[in-house]
Amino acid sequence: MRIGIDRMAFATTNEYVDLVELAKERGVDPNKFTVGIGQDQQAVVPPTQDIVTLGAAAAQKLLTPDLTKNISTVIVATESGIDNSKASAIYIKQLLGLNDFTRTVEMKEACYSATAGIQFAKGLVALNPQETVLVIAADIARYGLNTPGEVTQGAGAVAMLISRNPHLLSLEDTTVAYSQDIMDFWRPLYATEALVDGKYSTNVYIDFFLQTFNRYQQLTGRGLEDFAALTFHMPFTKMGKKGLEGLLGDRKDETASHLRDELTASQLFSRKVGNLYTGSLYLSLMSLLQNSKDLTAGSRIGLFSYGSGAEGEFYTGILEEGYQKYMNDVAQELANRQQVSVAQYEKMFNSQLGMNDKDIEFDDANDHSPFILKGQKNHQRIYQIK
Repeated sequence: MRIGIDRMAFATTNEYVDLVELAKERGVDPNKFTVGIGQDQQAVVPPTQDIVTLGAAAAQKLLTPDLTKNISTVIVATESGIDNSKASAIYIKQLLGLNDFTRTVEMKEACYSATAGIQFAKGLVALNPQETVLVIAADIARYGLNTPGEVTQGAGAVAMLISRNPHLLSLEDTTVAYSQDIMDFWRPLYATEALVDGKYSTNVYIDFFLQTFNRYQQLTGRGLEDFAALTFHMPFTKMGKKGLEGLLGDRKDETASHLRDELTASQLFSRKVGNLYTGSLYLSLMSLLQNSKDLTAGSRIGLFSYGSGAEGEFYTGILEEGYQKYMNDVAQELANRQQVSVAQYEKMFNSQLGMNDKDIEFDDANDHSPFILKGQKNHQRIYQIK
């Protein structure tokens, strides 16, 4: 039985800040952001949006009445949780109007947990082939204003339906997971912004990719020539390049050249959105599938997932016939966003609900998203369907 990703959708905020403008405001050479880090634009989050509204917006793009009735489980992967106890999946399930006989859970392991969610979903479908599992990777990456990590912020959600006989990507059985207790990135319970050792984290990332890919080769006997493309977790697009070059080294043959070209296709959307944490790998996959000129049905795609702390996994999937029809048009949606000034971005950054324990009501007049965070009352978040 084939099990995999039946369809995918992406949602982000309606606002972005241009990183050349941000660099100028910060007194930094713009090339440091656009070339050195590999980012051009960054999603800006108004206070009326959070992981629940973004996750619900992405999932809504996937669902039809026929698909909805088969969903047995909602898994939300995030490191931007809004409650230490209650799963964000419950809020999303309610906003989407899903049946009450639906399992809802939230998963955490830095940027990796969406991949764990997909693997768990695959197991659920194997046990109950008539069921479909909705996996949502939703995050808001925050490092603070005028900090070294500011250029690697971002926000958005990728929603995926995992089912038998998928229309988009069939998952192969061999996967390699690898974990170690490493302090390269973390966010204590009392902090709204993450702590990170950037250079160390990059080195760990490359090492985990090489460890998992080499182990995969040992288990399967497959080589680079067996892949149409490799996709990577991309907290910033240069990270994916570092991972691939760590594997290719000085190779300049046809296979290496092709993989580099496909990496470029996979970077395009992330360059305009920024860091999605759990969703970064899956936005890069959507970018590859919508921008590559060479992929065809039957192509094998490699996926490297990484979460600081640290855990990595390498696994593969086979593209299905007509896969292009089972995703929303990300490029068009990104083109429809509104650019905001650096001052507007800073104001919105500082207006997030965060760890505020006060009653608050946000002005949502300028937010035309399908789902809105209205505010908080009696320590409870209030959501609205627009």
